[in-house]
Amino acid sequence: MTASFDPCEICGSDDWQIVYRGPVRDGAFGNLTGPGAAVGRCGGCGVERLDEATCKEEDFYRTEEYRALLAEPTDAAGFFAEHDAFQLQNLTELWPESVRGKVVADIGCAAGSFLDHIAGLAGEVVALEPCEAYHESLRKRGYTVYSNSADAVVAASESIDLAFSFAVIEHVRDPHRFLADIALLIKPSGKLLLSTPNRSDFLMDLLPEDYPRFFYRAVHRWYFDAESLRHCAERAGFTVVSNRCHHRFGLSNAFGWLRDRKPSGSKQLPHIDSQLLDSFWRHYLEMRGIGDCLYATLARKD
Repeated sequence: MTASFDPCEICGSDDWQIVYRGPVRDGAFGNLTGPGAAVGRCGGCGVERLDEATCKEEDFYRTEEYRALLAEPTDAAGFFAEHDAFQLQNLTELWPESVRGKVVADIGCAAGSFLDHIAGLAGEVVALEPCEAYHESLRKRGYTVYSNSADAVVAASESIDLAFSFAVIEHVRDPHRFLADIALLIKPSGKLLLSTPNRSDFLMDLLPEDYPRFFYRAVHRWYFDAESLRHCAERAGFTVVSNRCHHRFGLSNAFGWLRDRKPSGSKQLPHIDSQLLDSFWRHYLEMRGIGDCLYATLARKD
């Protein structure tokens, strides 16, 4: 069945196949949209897209409404409390790149938790964030702040050595344009490290009735696997240096989904609470490319 979507913003194809119909997550777990949401898969580049009528408008991310919808604090201190612990994962994926003395930029940085972890080594730090509630705090910490990529490109074209964008591309209206704008920001020798949820998450196959309504969500327009992310990046002027999978949760999380049909985060279940077991589990999923998160390091094409 062909979806009635506009031509794909990434490749221009109008060949869409419906892969999911039903409610999708609308903010924090437990909140769902109506049953009329649809997700289509592009026959040209393989990306998946939520129907536009279900998506949030881009202005939604310029206010505190987005964090409130997720039941998260809306001030900088609250953001740090929620997100500081996650930065170890991003820092691990940064290896073997170094930020020492470089001009760095975080695209969609929110309150700047990741930037705080690298600012002491970087030469100059640029924060690009649409939510104005975070701007004052970012500036007080010495960061150059822009609300959008258009303003940043005008002021800082080809000035960035190393850019980051974690869990942002899935939100934007046009991921091709999003990456193309970043390509204009970074130097010819510059790189971009980005992340996005993995559409090939193993739970999508294991729980086809329950997990998709959790995985698909109103704040995410786009759903990538490794190949569709590569396709988008190359069309936008990048070469893929590395494309890898990461899984954040231990085996208890998978058993919890199978037992309860709902998320349990990092809560440990009896008898499967071994760190060694969890390490093997995560490594296995990552080797198969079916963990919950994708990371890609991209280099600007000369």
